Amino acid sequence: MTRFFSALLILAATFTTAARAEVDIQEVKTPGGLTAWLVEEHSIPFTALEIWFKGGASLDRPGKRGAINLMTATLEEGAGEMDALGFSRAKESLAASFGYDVSADTLSVSAKFLSENRDEATELLRQSLIEPRFDQDALDRVKAQIVSIIRSDEKDPNDIAGKEFNTQAFGEHPYASDMNGTVDSVTALTREDILNAKADTMARDRIYIGAVGDITPDELAALLDKLLGDLPETGAPLPGDVDLGLTGGVTVVPFDTPQSVALFGHAGVERHGDDFFPAYILNTILGGGSFESRLMKEVRVKRGLTYGVYSFLVDRDHADLWMGQVQSANNRVGEAIEVIKDEWADIAANGVTQEELDAAKKYLTGAYPLRFDGNGPIANIITGMQITDMPIDYADTRNDQVNAVTLEQVNDVARRYLKPDDLRFVVVGQPEGLTSTN
Repeated sequence: MTRFFSALLILAATFTTAARAEVDIQEVKTPGGLTAWLVEEHSIPFTALEIWFKGGASLDRPGKRGAINLMTATLEEGAGEMDALGFSRAKESLAASFGYDVSADTLSVSAKFLSENRDEATELLRQSLIEPRFDQDALDRVKAQIVSIIRSDEKDPNDIAGKEFNTQAFGEHPYASDMNGTVDSVTALTREDILNAKADTMARDRIYIGAVGDITPDELAALLDKLLGDLPETGAPLPGDVDLGLTGGVTVVPFDTPQSVALFGHAGVERHGDDFFPAYILNTILGGGSFESRLMKEVRVKRGLTYGVYSFLVDRDHADLWMGQVQSANNRVGEAIEVIKDEWADIAANGVTQEELDAAKKYLTGAYPLRFDGNGPIANIITGMQITDMPIDYADTRNDQVNAVTLEQVNDVARRYLKPDDLRFVVVGQPEGLTSTN
């Protein structure tokens, strides 16, 4: 059964690898009041299901940092009458796959199951969502795993840089602290804290659902009401938006390593504004990861200061940032930072060329359909579309929106948003010639 299921997963991916970005998405309303998006695909007897809850780890209660992360990690450690081992065996016997994850803004549940085992698989999933046991031995075991991760992160320069940057950017907002929590906060968590964390996050008023595969709208509606009908109606209030605390300058965090890690950024672009697509294309040209980006050419190719330098847009529910990262030798990281600032300033003042714009559009529109490479990825995409308030036809129109962006729009966004003097660089290492400012 397991081998058969694996083969079906490969076939499902193969079937949609050549898929267009156009997908036939149906909106499904259940009798119980839930809404889901569905892409029917009956050629393979297999369905992928995504269930996302808005709020995520940002809903940790004061003094309980890490509770939602611990709760999420323990959902499949026993449910109903089954302990952790019994639950795992039941899942394997059905050739079902469940995944539970959490980020700052979202708690997500993923499921994949065969059509012949749909009822049994969804009942098992229902028990993990409605009746998780949270046995003390399981909590203690997962706590120990999380504490080990926290201690490891304390020795990772990338994690150190991220924590320092978030502290400066987000102040008192939940985004400012690590969703894993601290050794002390995790160690002190009780079973009651975990039950509270579940009630705060996993509620019907914040659910977003996507399904792809061998299931009809009526079948999906009945499945979802049975699966999720017993969740509480409302969860904890969502946090407010962030008043960014970033100022331009450099923060050096001493760390014994031959290469320094630098994370940098300033305020970004709101996802649903008119400036987003021009900014998205602009970032591709500036530092979007390709060897053709401005930063890669100037910092790596021409000067050999790094193996990689990147910029990226960060669009969280309550904050928008324009960020980047680079790693360089301690005696050269200062030069790398100056080149990054110079390129940031040059593109802000002088814009990009039509040739760069055309190349970025070609890259972005060509790469987009490749994301739709299986039932699971498509379910993930259409659920993400919902939670970010995109229209149901977004997958069909996205490339048109990219192609519609003009050179004037991109360069206008560059002038208004790229602020080299506002960049805050957090440098972890032993950088020569760099000291903390401001």
